[in-house]
Amino acid sequence: MQRFCSIFSQLLQLFPRLEFEQAVQAHQAQRHMRGFPCWGQFVAMLLCQLGQARSLREICGGLAATEGRLKHLGLDGAPKRSTLAYANQHRPWQLYQSVFELLLGRCQSLVAAQGGGKRFRFRNRLLSLDASVIDLCLSLYDWARFRRAKGAVKLHLLLDHDGYLPQFAVLTDGKTHELNVARKLAFEPGAVVVFDRAYTDYEWFAELGRRGVYFVTRMKRNADYEVLESRPTPERGGILADEVICFPSRAVESPEYVFRRIVKQQPGDDEPLVFLTNHLSFGPTTVAAIYKDRWQVELFFKALKQNLRIKTFVGVSANAVRTQLFTALIAILVLRYLQLRGRFGWSLSNLAALLRQQLFVYRDLWAWLDEPFEPPPQAAAASAQLALPLAAR
Repeated sequence: MQRFCSIFSQLLQLFPRLEFEQAVQAHQAQRHMRGFPCWGQFVAMLLCQLGQARSLREICGGLAATEGRLKHLGLDGAPKRSTLAYANQHRPWQLYQSVFELLLGRCQSLVAAQGGGKRFRFRNRLLSLDASVIDLCLSLYDWARFRRAKGAVKLHLLLDHDGYLPQFAVLTDGKTHELNVARKLAFEPGAVVVFDRAYTDYEWFAELGRRGVYFVTRMKRNADYEVLESRPTPERGGILADEVICFPSRAVESPEYVFRRIVKQQPGDDEPLVFLTNHLSFGPTTVAAIYKDRWQVELFFKALKQNLRIKTFVGVSANAVRTQLFTALIAILVLRYLQLRGRFGWSLSNLAALLRQQLFVYRDLWAWLDEPFEPPPQAAAASAQLALPLAAR
């Protein structure tokens, strides 16, 4: 009979030790190892996310209760709470950003091998840009001052719609505006970037046009514009207007300052939606569908907050919070990778819940992923004991 190590141990095989140790060396993360390697810290923090541990006591106690299985995880023993707390406070969180990027490459390769799963006919790469505020208690996290009596950090995320994978993630303090991060991003020419009205900056829009990058966003209600051309609208789809416009305050003879305004009436809504884009050839219904698909980044934030530990933290330092947030992003990439590999049709929340109960079960991960409610194969029946002929007395 074929034997397997625990499911958690098989999940850790997604992170080759050689690549992990190379990342450790690149960031010099083990300069003050104190007998507790970075791999042990990574295993403990990944268990915090996948096992929904709420404190250092639960993490260390959970590992200590499975002493016989720690060898399969690459650990010699369970860490002490003070040791894990020291590691989270002092070891560079950039190590886990590098591990996140390594796993992201594997997920992107899997998506490409499966055909990408695009919902739209155009070949342009579709990306959604957004940010989410994570609230913190100011009395504990005094370094994360957001408002007078409130602390927060902000997670900026770029979601690739091919596989709905987070292509880029950065953590800032809560006061950092979304545009300050967006201006530093370099998008590939031909990509279509979708974002909400918080990113409105006409100079940045023109800069995207000069780089050959397209965008789709909502137009502000009080925007002052001039109509250069009115285009015919389709009979179906709820399109009320399709216009080529410019803004008088930035009226220059350059194509980067010419935009497109599309008005769409949603069924059941009193007020129509007004979209702004610099792509002049897409159909108006396609532009509306692109912005509608931006909701996937909101669903990603919702899944991250509901299924992983990013609302409460096991450390109060800035380094510990960043470490936990990036291990949460690693954990959601693990779940997404399993979703892509499995044939069962998992939802992310259902997969996270059932995986949490199976972490230290000894069975084949990939067989369980395809048939989670089938019992594991039973051990082969033991061979019958040979009868010994005894001489009659």
